[in-house]
Amino acid sequence: MKNVKNDIRYSFTIPASFYSSNTQFQESIDKIFATTYQLTTHQSDLKDSNSVYPFTFIDHLIPEPLFLINENKGIKCYSNVCTHRGNLLIDKPMVVKNGIVCGYHGRRFSSTGKFISMPKTEGMKNFPCERDDLPEVSCNTWKQFIFTSIDPLFDFNDLIKDVDNRIGWMPIEDFTYREDLSKEYVLDANWALYCDNYLEGFHIPFIHKDLHSVLDFDKYDIEIFKYSNLQIGYAKDDEDSFNLPKESKDYGKKIAAYYFWLFPNIMLNFYPWGLSVNIITPLSVNKTRIQFKTYVWKEDLLNRGAGADVNKVELEDQEIVRKVQKGVNSRLYKRGRFSPTMEQGVHHFHNLIRQFIQSK
Repeated sequence: MKNVKNDIRYSFTIPASFYSSNTQFQESIDKIFATTYQLTTHQSDLKDSNSVYPFTFIDHLIPEPLFLINENKGIKCYSNVCTHRGNLLIDKPMVVKNGIVCGYHGRRFSSTGKFISMPKTEGMKNFPCERDDLPEVSCNTWKQFIFTSIDPLFDFNDLIKDVDNRIGWMPIEDFTYREDLSKEYVLDANWALYCDNYLEGFHIPFIHKDLHSVLDFDKYDIEIFKYSNLQIGYAKDDEDSFNLPKESKDYGKKIAAYYFWLFPNIMLNFYPWGLSVNIITPLSVNKTRIQFKTYVWKEDLLNRGAGADVNKVELEDQEIVRKVQKGVNSRLYKRGRFSPTMEQGVHHFHNLIRQFIQSK
């Protein structure tokens, strides 16, 4: 990682081995994914008071059993493991009415994770104590989305504030989730390669001919923030663009798309019709799950402009990423360089990878 420099003009990319080494892959899981925020679900899964949503943090890679609960003070997240003998407490979404009860030995917890009681505890010393409560996990709600982290190295606001400042004027909390327009893919490539490709518009004229035809590519822009970055696609004169309010920083511009990336693996793609969320989940060193979740704002604008056929763009991206995976596996390829004008986003990503890998 020593060749990844802060100054893009002198920097090399992360080494090719990062995309193929099982050791480095596990290191990225422990030092990056365990210490950052994941988009877990949306508020519609927790509509009712005391409704509970159990989940595993990241599949088999970080199989931490957790649950979300809609309590009086908002949505909170707790360990889903009984503090007595480790039984899983909740195995399906439900509404709890009289606290949370372990089905193994009857230990009972409040909706705020506090130990209440357990049968047959006579004679136990120093009991109960704080360790008998369910550990609370970092949980934050933004608009309709719920993010969790088991050991965050930074504050959630540092991740989301620049998104909120730029597009917070949209009624995102009212966007409608459309399962029929959402998809899931498994890609034979490393998760970071997929992010590399997303984080630059350099390839658009070569890979996405239809998308290129509706964008004013000479105006394509990128802005770098602390733990996120933004690519801005400008519409050609006769193509669809946002009807921006006067309070928007971009008022008066013909913006076709806002492409926000949140470190390490979340993409928020805003179009005049709504939002496409990409969640990139590593499955192994060379296999990645891509979840495409669609939230519609203005149905009549679907299938128009830069957001006209996101599935076609996705398949084009996957094809090139597969080829790059084969290329970086080459014994003769070690690392590359960055275009200072077109690859600031990839450089930002690689710098964050370096910082987190070296953090502990």
